[in-house]
Amino acid sequence: MTVTHRRDLSTSPEPITGPESSTGGKDPKKAAMSGWIGSALEYYDFALYSLAATLLFPTIFFPTENPTVGIIASLATYAVGYVSRPLGAVILGAYGDRHGRKKVLVFAMLLMGFATFAVGLLPTYGQVGLLAPVLLVILRLIQGFAVAGELGGASAMIVEHSPDAKRGFFASFSLQGTQVGSILATAVLIPLAAFLPDEQFHAWGWRLPFLLSAVVILAGYVIRRRVDEPPAYLAQSGDAGAKRRFPLVDLLRTHPWVLVRCVIMTFTNVIGMATLIFGVSFATQKGYGIGFSSSEFLWVTLAANVAAVLTIPLFGALSDKIGRRSLMVAGGLAGGLLTVGYLWAIEQRSLPLVFVCVVIVQGILFQMWNATFATFFQEQFPMRMRVTGFAVSQNIGLMIASFFPSLFTAIAPPGSANIPLVIGLTTLGICAVSAVATLLSSDTRGKSLEDLEAR
Repeated sequence: MTVTHRRDLSTSPEPITGPESSTGGKDPKKAAMSGWIGSALEYYDFALYSLAATLLFPTIFFPTENPTVGIIASLATYAVGYVSRPLGAVILGAYGDRHGRKKVLVFAMLLMGFATFAVGLLPTYGQVGLLAPVLLVILRLIQGFAVAGELGGASAMIVEHSPDAKRGFFASFSLQGTQVGSILATAVLIPLAAFLPDEQFHAWGWRLPFLLSAVVILAGYVIRRRVDEPPAYLAQSGDAGAKRRFPLVDLLRTHPWVLVRCVIMTFTNVIGMATLIFGVSFATQKGYGIGFSSSEFLWVTLAANVAAVLTIPLFGALSDKIGRRSLMVAGGLAGGLLTVGYLWAIEQRSLPLVFVCVVIVQGILFQMWNATFATFFQEQFPMRMRVTGFAVSQNIGLMIASFFPSLFTAIAPPGSANIPLVIGLTTLGICAVSAVATLLSSDTRGKSLEDLEAR
């Protein structure tokens, strides 16, 4: 089987003669840099909305008479962006598998930039009433559709460009890019929140970071147009039979349980939902009575993301040495457990302790999972359905996980007792389920993409 595969590849526009020599036609550094920059720009847009949903939107786009209702409604609108992600995953994943990773990445970038720019132009609830949240929901749906194709396409391109012994390291840069995007979003909001009076910040200052997405559109287009398709993908792109099959149908027919396991593994993102979504709301919203300011928790979020930028490539490289499953399981379980401590630090109103806990939980432990999962997911699916398999599983999982912050608010509303314990143990339980799915998945340690393709 292996000999036949190599002969087929040798007839491609960019010949590949073996797993080692094939790297001559690959450019992992260029692919990683493109994935890094593109992910940073696109996740700037997505993270900007996520921050605004907890810090600003409850009072800008929703009625303010009942603070609990405003918090839940804003977090639910945040979750709406994940509802459209499965549809985006199916459509953009199929496009990336059938027509090229590069094309889907360019399109996703342009669509995300448009939607985020438009949020900056929206009228408020005080100006147009219910029309404001309706328009917000529509744009959030577009955002979710666009971002669904980003990480799957970027990580597939990097994995297929990379030498087998360094797949985890190079692919981790697309995840590092997502953290850089979050840092950019926070870095833009911090000076506005710190130097503008609250009245001006809520009146017009919050719009400026969204309008900057016009720059994102241009920069993203230029960057994504310069990267080449992976040679192995170009070799397979001439397979007319593969193009006739719709990737999702092929995926459900041949790899249904792989898909289910990857969906469940994605629930580990509950750690981020508990710390950087619910945790921010818990710390800053008046209903909970903790009393931290929005600007203080922008710095907390920034600290977590800076720590993640530093640790992601380290864990990516480590996964190439010791395997991905052990890192994912250890990071998920430890991060889920220590979420209790992070929320307890918020309840104690100790800002230094909050910084320490968020760096440990979100900046280190969660990144053991986060730096590794993209490569691991890509390795679970064959090339002809790789973008679809990754995108559909990740985004269905994220769609479900995105409702966890609203669930947390419902089971631990303002005024309730033992909030850190209730939310922390719930987070740990979800991470335990994800760990089981990880252990049941195929171990990819020491295997080439050719070996994985032949399964």
